[in-house]
Amino acid sequence: MDTIAGLPAHPLFVHAVVVLVPLVALLEILCALWPAARERLVWLVLALAVVTAALTPLTVEAGEAMYDRFPQPAAVLQEHAERGDWMPYVAVALLVVAALLALLHWWSGHGRGVAAVVAVLAVVVGLAAIAVVIKVGDSGARAVWGVG
Repeated sequence: MDTIAGLPAHPLFVHAVVVLVPLVALLEILCALWPAARERLVWLVLALAVVTAALTPLTVEAGEAMYDRFPQPAAVLQEHAERGDWMPYVAVALLVVAALLALLHWWSGHGRGVAAVVAVLAVVVGLAAIAVVIKVGDSGARAVWGVG
């Protein structure tokens, strides 16, 4: 799907991904480090992670279709496309962490060690996801607006 009502789909989808990835990452970190938050938010976080994992590949595919329309893409656009290729992996990593948080919530017999491992994983994946979306978004903004 590269257009919606005649408009390029990538700019429409990308705004959702730019909001969802950091939101899911921060909520996962919160749920991993604060059990009371996990108690209340874990199913919402899992649902948002599923939506993010579904929407991200569509966004990348729409971006690739848009990229293919340029006979000689600028270097910054090539950089954006290369960085954007990482986003589906980021979305899957966030989904895995959300699933682990849901399992941690569901399985009441876990030890503190399991919770600590999931917390470390949530922090590492969350911070990495935020960093990647910033880098991809920065190169995309430079490609569109010519800033920097």
